[in-house]
Amino acid sequence: MDQQKDKRIVIVGLGNPGKKYELTRHNIGVLVAKKVASRLNATFKEEKKFHADIAKGAFQTGFEFHVLLPTTYMNESGRAVKAYLDFYRIATSQLIVVSDDVELPFGQHRFRQKGSSGGHNGLKSIEALLGTQEYSRLKMGVGKDLAGVTLADYVLDIFKPSELLLLGDFVEKGVDFILSSTNEPVQTASSSRE
Repeated sequence: MDQQKDKRIVIVGLGNPGKKYELTRHNIGVLVAKKVASRLNATFKEEKKFHADIAKGAFQTGFEFHVLLPTTYMNESGRAVKAYLDFYRIATSQLIVVSDDVELPFGQHRFRQKGSSGGHNGLKSIEALLGTQEYSRLKMGVGKDLAGVTLADYVLDIFKPSELLLLGDFVEKGVDFILSSTNEPVQTASSSRE
Protein backbone atom coordinates (compact mmCIF):
# COMPACT_ATOMS: atom_id res chain seq x y z
CA MET A 1 0.00 0.00 0.00
CA ASP A 2 1.51 3.32 -1.03
CA GLN A 3 0.50 5.45 1.92
CA GLN A 4 1.94 8.63 0.38
CA LYS A 5 -0.47 8.56 -2.55
CA ASP A 6 -3.72 7.07 -1.36
CA LYS A 7 -4.93 7.24 2.23
CA ARG A 8 -8.10 5.27 1.49
CA ILE A 9 -8.54 1.78 2.86
CA VAL A 10 -11.47 -0.42 1.88
CA ILE A 11 -12.52 -2.93 4.54
CA VAL A 12 -14.91 -5.64 3.36
CA GLY A 13 -16.71 -7.74 5.96
CA LEU A 14 -17.80 -11.02 4.41
CA GLY A 15 -21.02 -12.70 5.42
CA ASN A 16 -24.63 -13.25 4.46
CA PRO A 17 -27.30 -10.54 4.78
CA GLY A 18 -30.21 -10.72 7.21
CA LYS A 19 -30.87 -11.33 10.90
CA LYS A 20 -30.92 -15.10 10.34
CA TYR A 21 -27.17 -15.13 9.69
CA GLU A 22 -26.07 -12.38 12.08
CA LEU A 23 -24.27 -14.54 14.66
CA THR A 24 -23.24 -17.41 12.40
CA ARG A 25 -19.57 -18.33 12.03
CA HIS A 26 -19.64 -17.34 8.35
CA ASN A 27 -20.53 -13.76 9.38
CA ILE A 28 -17.59 -12.97 11.63
CA GLY A 29 -16.22 -10.72 8.87
CA VAL A 30 -19.40 -8.65 9.08
CA LEU A 31 -19.10 -8.42 12.87
CA VAL A 32 -15.53 -7.11 12.60
CA ALA A 33 -16.40 -4.63 9.84
CA LYS A 34 -19.39 -3.30 11.81
CA LYS A 35 -17.17 -2.78 14.85
CA VAL A 36 -14.58 -0.93 12.71
CA ALA A 37 -17.36 1.43 11.58
CA SER A 38 -18.54 1.84 15.17
CA ARG A 39 -15.04 2.81 16.33
CA LEU A 40 -14.92 5.40 13.53
CA ASN A 41 -18.38 6.72 14.48
CA ALA A 42 -19.45 5.93 10.92
CA THR A 43 -23.00 4.97 9.96
CA PHE A 44 -23.91 2.45 7.28
CA LYS A 45 -25.99 3.49 4.32
CA GLU A 46 -27.38 1.14 1.68
CA GLU A 47 -25.96 1.83 -1.77
CA LYS A 48 -27.72 -0.43 -4.25
CA LYS A 49 -25.44 0.35 -7.18
CA PHE A 50 -22.61 -1.24 -5.19
CA HIS A 51 -24.70 -4.14 -3.80
CA ALA A 52 -23.51 -3.12 -0.33
CA ASP A 53 -24.09 -1.19 2.86
CA ILE A 54 -21.28 1.35 3.17
CA ALA A 55 -19.85 3.43 6.01
CA LYS A 56 -17.01 5.94 5.75
CA GLY A 57 -14.89 7.39 8.51
CA ALA A 58 -11.46 8.82 9.19
CA PHE A 59 -8.95 7.46 11.66
CA GLN A 60 -6.44 9.40 13.75
CA THR A 61 -3.60 8.36 11.41
CA GLY A 62 -5.27 10.31 8.61
CA PHE A 63 -6.59 7.28 6.78
CA GLU A 64 -10.09 7.26 5.34
CA PHE A 65 -11.82 3.94 5.83
CA HIS A 66 -14.53 2.74 3.47
CA VAL A 67 -16.30 -0.16 5.19
CA LEU A 68 -18.35 -2.42 2.91
CA LEU A 69 -20.90 -5.05 3.87
CA PRO A 70 -21.98 -6.77 0.65
CA THR A 71 -25.75 -7.25 0.51
CA THR A 72 -25.35 -10.17 -1.87
CA TYR A 73 -24.97 -13.63 -0.44
CA MET A 74 -21.45 -14.82 0.36
CA ASN A 75 -20.80 -16.51 -2.98
CA GLU A 76 -21.42 -13.25 -4.88
CA SER A 77 -19.41 -10.92 -2.62
CA GLY A 78 -17.06 -10.04 -5.47
CA ARG A 79 -19.81 -8.07 -7.23
CA ALA A 80 -19.84 -5.47 -4.45
CA VAL A 81 -16.06 -5.31 -4.11
CA LYS A 82 -15.42 -4.91 -7.84
CA ALA A 83 -18.18 -2.34 -8.34
CA TYR A 84 -16.87 -0.21 -5.47
CA LEU A 85 -13.18 -0.37 -6.32
CA ASP A 86 -13.89 0.35 -10.00
CA PHE A 87 -16.17 3.30 -9.30
CA TYR A 88 -13.78 5.03 -6.90
CA ARG A 89 -10.62 3.88 -8.72
CA ILE A 90 -9.20 2.29 -5.60
CA ALA A 91 -6.36 -0.18 -6.10
CA THR A 92 -6.57 -3.72 -4.75
CA SER A 93 -3.51 -2.83 -2.65
CA GLN A 94 -5.88 -0.65 -0.56
CA LEU A 95 -8.25 -3.57 0.12
CA ILE A 96 -8.55 -5.68 3.28
CA VAL A 97 -11.16 -8.46 3.26
CA VAL A 98 -12.23 -9.94 6.60
CA SER A 99 -13.50 -13.52 6.50
CA ASP A 100 -14.02 -16.61 8.62
CA ASP A 101 -11.45 -19.41 8.45
CA VAL A 102 -12.24 -22.96 9.59
CA GLU A 103 -8.56 -23.97 9.48
CA LEU A 104 -7.74 -21.60 12.35
CA PRO A 105 -8.89 -22.34 15.90
CA PHE A 106 -11.57 -20.07 17.29
CA GLY A 107 -9.94 -16.96 18.75
CA GLN A 108 -6.94 -16.81 16.40
CA HIS A 109 -6.55 -14.57 13.39
CA ARG A 110 -4.08 -14.47 10.52
CA PHE A 111 -3.21 -11.72 8.07
CA ARG A 112 -2.19 -12.48 4.49
CA GLN A 113 -1.24 -10.10 1.67
CA LYS A 114 -2.29 -12.56 -1.00
CA GLY A 115 -3.09 -16.20 -1.52
CA SER A 116 -5.70 -18.62 -2.67
CA SER A 117 -9.30 -18.59 -1.51
CA GLY A 118 -8.74 -21.82 0.42
CA GLY A 119 -12.18 -22.94 -0.73
CA HIS A 120 -13.93 -19.95 0.87
CA ASN A 121 -16.82 -18.96 -1.43
CA GLY A 122 -16.65 -15.24 -0.65
CA LEU A 123 -12.92 -15.09 -1.37
CA LYS A 124 -13.43 -17.18 -4.53
CA SER A 125 -15.96 -14.65 -5.80
CA ILE A 126 -13.67 -11.70 -5.08
CA GLU A 127 -10.70 -13.42 -6.68
CA ALA A 128 -12.71 -14.29 -9.81
CA LEU A 129 -14.12 -10.81 -10.34
CA LEU A 130 -10.97 -8.87 -9.46
CA GLY A 131 -8.88 -11.26 -11.55
CA THR A 132 -6.20 -11.50 -8.87
CA GLN A 133 -5.28 -13.17 -5.58
CA GLU A 134 -3.20 -10.16 -4.62
CA TYR A 135 -5.31 -8.40 -2.03
CA SER A 136 -5.01 -8.44 1.75
CA ARG A 137 -7.22 -10.58 3.91
CA LEU A 138 -7.68 -10.93 7.63
CA LYS A 139 -8.81 -14.45 8.44
CA MET A 140 -10.72 -14.92 11.69
CA GLY A 141 -10.56 -18.45 13.07
CA VAL A 142 -13.87 -20.19 13.73
CA GLY A 143 -12.52 -23.73 14.23
CA LYS A 144 -13.73 -26.85 12.50
CA ASP A 145 -15.78 -29.05 14.82
CA LEU A 146 -17.60 -31.13 12.23
CA ALA A 147 -18.99 -33.80 14.54
CA GLY A 148 -22.10 -34.95 12.71
CA VAL A 149 -22.45 -31.90 10.47
CA THR A 150 -21.27 -30.79 7.04
CA LEU A 151 -18.85 -27.90 6.66
CA ALA A 152 -21.64 -25.77 5.13
CA ASP A 153 -23.93 -26.44 8.11
CA TYR A 154 -21.10 -25.71 10.53
CA VAL A 155 -20.24 -22.27 9.16
CA LEU A 156 -23.93 -21.35 8.84
CA ASP A 157 -24.61 -22.33 12.45
CA ILE A 158 -24.44 -19.82 15.29
CA PHE A 159 -21.46 -19.76 17.63
CA LYS A 160 -21.59 -22.09 20.63
CA PRO A 161 -22.48 -20.45 23.97
CA SER A 162 -18.87 -20.82 25.14
CA GLU A 163 -17.68 -19.04 21.96
CA LEU A 164 -20.28 -16.30 22.30
CA LEU A 165 -18.78 -15.42 25.69
CA LEU A 166 -15.44 -14.73 23.99
CA LEU A 167 -16.73 -13.41 20.66
CA GLY A 168 -16.74 -9.73 21.63
CA ASP A 169 -13.07 -9.79 22.62
CA PHE A 170 -12.13 -11.76 19.49
CA VAL A 171 -13.91 -9.26 17.23
CA GLU A 172 -12.10 -6.41 19.03
CA LYS A 173 -8.77 -8.12 18.31
CA GLY A 174 -9.61 -8.06 14.61
CA VAL A 175 -10.58 -4.40 14.75
CA ASP A 176 -7.40 -3.51 16.65
CA PHE A 177 -5.32 -5.27 14.02
CA ILE A 178 -7.00 -3.43 11.14
CA LEU A 179 -6.71 -0.01 12.74
CA SER A 180 -3.13 -0.57 13.90
CA SER A 181 -2.14 -1.63 10.39
CA THR A 182 -2.40 2.02 9.38
CA ASN A 183 0.62 2.77 11.56
CA GLU A 184 2.79 0.73 9.20
CA PRO A 185 2.40 -0.44 5.61
CA VAL A 186 -0.23 -3.18 5.47
CA GLN A 187 2.20 -5.40 3.52
CA THR A 188 4.59 -5.54 6.47
CA ALA A 189 2.00 -5.77 9.23
CA SER A 190 2.75 -8.83 11.34
CA SER A 191 0.80 -11.96 10.51
CA SER A 192 1.72 -13.47 13.86
CA ARG A 193 -0.74 -11.41 15.91
CA GLU A 194 -2.85 -14.39 16.91
